[in-house]
Amino acid sequence: MYSFIFDIDDTVYDQIVPFRSAFERNFVRYAERVSLPDLYRHNRRFSDEIFERQQRGEISLEDMHVYRITEAFRVLGIEIPREEAEAFQRDYAAAQHEIVLTEDMREALDYCRDQGLTIGVITNGAGEHQRGKVERLGLYAWMPREAVFVSGEVGFAKPDVRIFRRAEDGLGLDPAKTYYIGDSYANDIVGAAAAGWKSIWIDRRGTKIPEGGVQPDLRLGEHDSVAAAIRRLCEPSL
Repeated sequence: MYSFIFDIDDTVYDQIVPFRSAFERNFVRYAERVSLPDLYRHNRRFSDEIFERQQRGEISLEDMHVYRITEAFRVLGIEIPREEAEAFQRDYAAAQHEIVLTEDMREALDYCRDQGLTIGVITNGAGEHQRGKVERLGLYAWMPREAVFVSGEVGFAKPDVRIFRRAEDGLGLDPAKTYYIGDSYANDIVGAAAAGWKSIWIDRRGTKIPEGGVQPDLRLGEHDSVAAAIRRLCEPSL
């Protein structure tokens, strides 16, 4: 049987939902000048770009938050002051308290539990922050606390293979029979491949794979079902 390990942000819930809420509270005047999906995509890119520096203590969390949204706007030709970036981040953080699992992800988790499959989470971020999301999403209804591996707690962040190894050791995973499900090509797909895991890439934004880059075992678009993909893997005759 396969095991399935999940990312959190933009995987088990759609992260653009709280982003849109904060945008509408702070930047509605720019709505005709920028594409919200493009702004979100750039914000994620800059967040990933600077994450390791923040983890090493080279930049504060607050400065990282300001950097990613100001740079995302700058790419689109708009300069915003720091105080606007800070106000946006406050509303974005507040909106994340309202996150919910997608119905498809709930169905996927139910299927894994009903089939007796090993499931867990690997996520980048501060321990308290990410576990707060796990609790708000209700993920402990499907897995124990020990099945959630947070980079801020274990000391290694995706795509570092060591966080995948920590999950292997903690859950008794067979790398060749373990799928990692995530949205970030650089962190999730590259990291899983380096660990010898299989991968399911939730590519909601139509990301281009770098030339010569590793390929996911499955690539799902915005409207594809993770639950259906897992069922097909576990029951090939379907």
